Amino acid sequence: MTQYFATVARGLETIASQELENLGAQNVRPAFAGVHFEGDKTLLYRVNLWARTIFRVLVPIAEFPCYNAAKLYREVQKIMWDDYIEPHNTFAVDCTGGNEKLNHTHYTALQVKNAIADQQRHQFGTRSNIDTQKPDLLINIHIEKENGILSLDSSGSSLHRRGYRPAMGVAPLKETLASALLEMAEYTPDLPFVDPLCGSGTLPIEAAFKALNIAPGFYREWFGFMSWRDFDQTLWNQLCQDAEKSQLSELPSLIIGSDRDPEMIKQAQINAEQCDIIDQIQLMQKDFAEIEAPADKGIIICNPPYGERLGDAQELGEFYKLMGDVFKQRFKGWNAYILTGNKELAKRVGLRTSRRIPVYNGGLACTLLKYELY
Repeated sequence: MTQYFATVARGLETIASQELENLGAQNVRPAFAGVHFEGDKTLLYRVNLWARTIFRVLVPIAEFPCYNAAKLYREVQKIMWDDYIEPHNTFAVDCTGGNEKLNHTHYTALQVKNAIADQQRHQFGTRSNIDTQKPDLLINIHIEKENGILSLDSSGSSLHRRGYRPAMGVAPLKETLASALLEMAEYTPDLPFVDPLCGSGTLPIEAAFKALNIAPGFYREWFGFMSWRDFDQTLWNQLCQDAEKSQLSELPSLIIGSDRDPEMIKQAQINAEQCDIIDQIQLMQKDFAEIEAPADKGIIICNPPYGERLGDAQELGEFYKLMGDVFKQRFKGWNAYILTGNKELAKRVGLRTSRRIPVYNGGLACTLLKYELY
């Protein structure tokens, strides 16, 4: 069993822990902005392919005292780097955290890079090149107080980048957060789903991925572990084949995304085409004031502007009131959700919340408001 650490957005640790357990992870322990877990290589590949709410899967290889740059350099040099990388391979170093003496992530990453390169020069007379875009080995150094944890990044790039989205709207919702919101809203594929402010389509597409049992990583061309020496191509091919076979051919219920901006709908359609679900979900240009419930029950989720992000908070008050009116008049029998980072705007909805769920959108503290509409 190998120790792993999944990085997640702040506040999503519990949801990510449950997801990892469902994927077969052992000894799952949530931490701040991450989850510790254990498993074998099959699990490592499966989590990268199937996890909907996590950013990266790190494989810790060393933990050591790390109170300044000199100590960090010495500790990194103790690691036998030729077990992981040869001079013809490329690498990159990513740094998170810090302490009093190591308080600049770029500088800290540079110390790790120098220690590895110097060891290679001494051993081979040459060194690896740095490739920040697609390195053969992506290394993470995490500094917490006077402790350092060095890990290999098996994901390569954040798993929220599903691989299908060439088109992005302004202030797009991360796919990982969209998937977490669906969990918080207790969305199940048998329920109709509506996002009347869908932007470039993240929520409807993530709902479709869940409903059709599409692995979130299925459309990615590359993961970090694919460049590792012990990469098992046969195992990976089998997992991908199993994932493809498990996909459903038809949605159990409606998934609808609409937006008043025709350019946003065009982007959403491009994204849906990229992952072959354009014929499954309904994407349409429609003003919020015109939306109607397509069934007698279901889930509607809105991610409206809330001042800090887009638009002006004072001008948004009337729109929040409109949302409340539309919910009350046209969506009886539904559960409605609004993600907002503005408490004053939330009051303008004018409906009583049945639940208020704290959530972070990036670094901004928000609330997912639930309204049971009767």
